[in-house]
Amino acid sequence: MSNGLNNQSLYILVVEDQQSIAQNIADYMEDKGHVLDFATRGDQGLNMALTNHYDLVILDLNLPVMDGLEVCRQLREQASHHVPIIMLTARDSIDDKVSGFTIGADDYLTKPFSLEELEVRCFALSRRHLLQAEQILTLDQLVIDRKRQQATRAGQDLELHTMGYRILSILAEAYPQVVSRSQLSQKLWGDEPTESDALRSHIYQLRNILDKPFDYPMIKTMHAIGFVLDVKKHEK
Repeated sequence: MSNGLNNQSLYILVVEDQQSIAQNIADYMEDKGHVLDFATRGDQGLNMALTNHYDLVILDLNLPVMDGLEVCRQLREQASHHVPIIMLTARDSIDDKVSGFTIGADDYLTKPFSLEELEVRCFALSRRHLLQAEQILTLDQLVIDRKRQQATRAGQDLELHTMGYRILSILAEAYPQVVSRSQLSQKLWGDEPTESDALRSHIYQLRNILDKPFDYPMIKTMHAIGFVLDVKKHEK
C-alpha cells in the first residue's frame, strides 16, 4: 500500500553489511512497493550498480573489501549515467560529509535514521534525477546526447574536446546546483595533482565554443565558489 507521498515504485540497490539495518530497510521499503537488491560488500555493490539500471543506491560508508567512498568514486567514474547515491554513516563529522559529497554522493543520512525520512529522501533524489537518467539531457537550447557523447546548442553541433564535453556534462547533471572548483577537479582528475591553470584553461575553451557564438552565456562563474549553468528559458 502506498503512503500517498508518491505512487512511484523505485528500483533500489542497498549496499549495507549490517544485516539488521538491511532487513529494516527491506521490510519498510518493500512494504511500500519498492523493489530492492542487496549487496554486503563494496566491490559486489559496485558491480551490481554498474550492471543494473537502478533508480537509486543506498550506500553504507563502512563496508568490507571496498569502502563506500571508493564505491561512490568508481561508480561516478565508470557509470554511463548518473545514479543518485544516498550515503549512510554512523559518523557525523563534517569531514565525512564533505568527502562524501566531493566524491559524488547526492545525499547523506547518519545512523540511526528514520525509515520514513529515508523514503522521502529517495523520492526527492529520484525526482531530481529522473531527467538525468535519460540518454538525452535537455536544458533549454542545450541538448546533450550521452550515448553519442555529443552536444548541440540551438540546433548547432558543438565541436567539443573530451574535457570540454565532460565539464559540460558535469554542470548539466548538477543543474541547477553550483559545482565547486574542487568538485569539478575531483570529477575530472580524481586525486591526480593538476596545474592550477588547467581547469581555467578548459573552462575558457568551453566558453569559446558553448557561449561566444550564441545570444547569452550559459556558463556562469560564482565568485570564489565555482560554476553553474545559466538556463534562461528552462522548461520542465
